[in-house]
Amino acid sequence: MSFSYKEWSSYTIFFSAEYSQNYLKKCYRKINHDQPDLKSFENCYPFMYYLEHGKLYYEQAEKAPVEIQPILLFYGLVHLIKACILTVEPEYPETTAVLAHGVSTRKRKKQQYRFSEDEVKFQRNGLFSLMAEKMFHMKQLEGEKATMAHVMEQIPELASIYVSLRGKQNFEALILEQEGLYSLSKSILDHFHMTENRFKEFLPLKSTVPITFQDTKKDTFLLKANFDAAAEPIPLKFNLEEQQYVLPLKKGELFLFPELLLHYLLLYNLGMIARYETEWWSELIKMMPNDDYSLIQTFLQSTIKKGPYLIYQFLIHK
Repeated sequence: MSFSYKEWSSYTIFFSAEYSQNYLKKCYRKINHDQPDLKSFENCYPFMYYLEHGKLYYEQAEKAPVEIQPILLFYGLVHLIKACILTVEPEYPETTAVLAHGVSTRKRKKQQYRFSEDEVKFQRNGLFSLMAEKMFHMKQLEGEKATMAHVMEQIPELASIYVSLRGKQNFEALILEQEGLYSLSKSILDHFHMTENRFKEFLPLKSTVPITFQDTKKDTFLLKANFDAAAEPIPLKFNLEEQQYVLPLKKGELFLFPELLLHYLLLYNLGMIARYETEWWSELIKMMPNDDYSLIQTFLQSTIKKGPYLIYQFLIHK
């Protein structure tokens, strides 16, 4: 990476009305808003307050017991997302419809409920669909569903615990050979069921950053990639704990989902459970009956750092 991310201290530049106004003005000029000076003046304080409140929620979540962590983390992420939306949608919120969460959970059976088997459904209106459209140019998500297992399998910081618990490898790491040059094991071809030539076409086509393949070795691909060209190098992800880029091995419906959407879905569902399914949530934490607890706890520990990182990536790439 060409910049140094220092958690919340990296946000310090935004806690200045002068800087945030100029920052928003540049954002609005990029989208050809007809009044960038006026809208940046009107929005600079809401922008800063969203970031400030998000920061407070995350800081409290770090100190809080796991019983209420999901609630604090969800609302912290919501505030940070609203700040991001203000950079691309100067009139936010235009209607009350966009204030809904944008996803819903199914009714849960009380007996033998497993979090990993639960699912969320995407709604037409609300923050989730607005975020997907305005921040990531994704449309027509209404009616689609995602299971928690599939979402968690796309979180790179959960990779090692999936290996430990289930012997399941969900990602292949890119190994940094030198600045801008990476190696990738050709074992990836077995997971993707592709020939070398097909994979060389597939990855650059799907990637949001420029990727070119160099001369390959016997067992590895060599590729050049400019990871500073986008906030997130979809379908690749950045493992913040391991400080390396990884490629998901599951080429399903969430393969091209930005990671911020995945964190939102998990925190939304966990937040709902922590608030309204108190009996099941308490039993999970106290009894630890299955690997749901280990996966959830690992996710909560990682999202405290990863959520603000993903938001910061979006902001600095505006």
